[in-house]
Amino acid sequence: MGKTTLALDIARMSSIVHEKSVLIFSLEMSSQQLVDRMLSAQSRVNAWNLRTGHLSSDRDFSQLRDSLDKLSKAKIYIDDQPGNSIVRMKALSRRLKMEKGLDLIVVDYLQLMTTSKNYDSMVNQVTEISRSLKSLAKELDVPVLALSQLSRAVESRGGKPRLSDLRDSGSIEQDADVVMFIHREDKGKDESEKTNIAEILIEKHRNGPTGKVDLYFDEKTTTFLNLEKSSLSEFTQPKVLGDLDEF
Repeated sequence: MGKTTLALDIARMSSIVHEKSVLIFSLEMSSQQLVDRMLSAQSRVNAWNLRTGHLSSDRDFSQLRDSLDKLSKAKIYIDDQPGNSIVRMKALSRRLKMEKGLDLIVVDYLQLMTTSKNYDSMVNQVTEISRSLKSLAKELDVPVLALSQLSRAVESRGGKPRLSDLRDSGSIEQDADVVMFIHREDKGKDESEKTNIAEILIEKHRNGPTGKVDLYFDEKTTTFLNLEKSSLSEFTQPKVLGDLDEF
């Protein structure tokens, strides 16, 4: 529920605002789809209008032009090979780190990755993938933001997700330094006081406190925005990560 959107916001802001080098492994969406999403989020132009070419104002064109310029200069590298293997991803990450520098790796998402060995269960396969990504992060001294599906227990149980809901492998919880979930109260309910409000639940933080952050989800531009407590109508650009130098 919004995990790709949040990951793209983190990647985009890390590169454009903090001038970091970001490598995105997208196993579900094409590179063009990711670029379209980032362009809509950066320009604040309606994503549907952008895809269909229904741009009616000079303001839209001006914002798109400025955003295209920023994204073209951003050090964001996208690899969208489906069924990507951990071996190939390690090789690409090492090469990019050596040739151009690398500050953040994003993997979308774990359960779609493949391994060199055939396992009899998804649990064992995801365990190897999780530990391999942990090893890669330590080897390159680069944070890895790995997205994961949750089990269907969340839907049947209701309420907020828990660490035990991480799908297919308990090793994700063990290997990760930080585990975050996205929870939207308005999903699955006809009426809610928190329309388009997403809770970012920090359920594990190896080197800091846990807690939550409320963000506004702008469906028209597929992006998360800071939620000003004083007014729901005033938003600023997301400050999800802070400075990557803190990692």
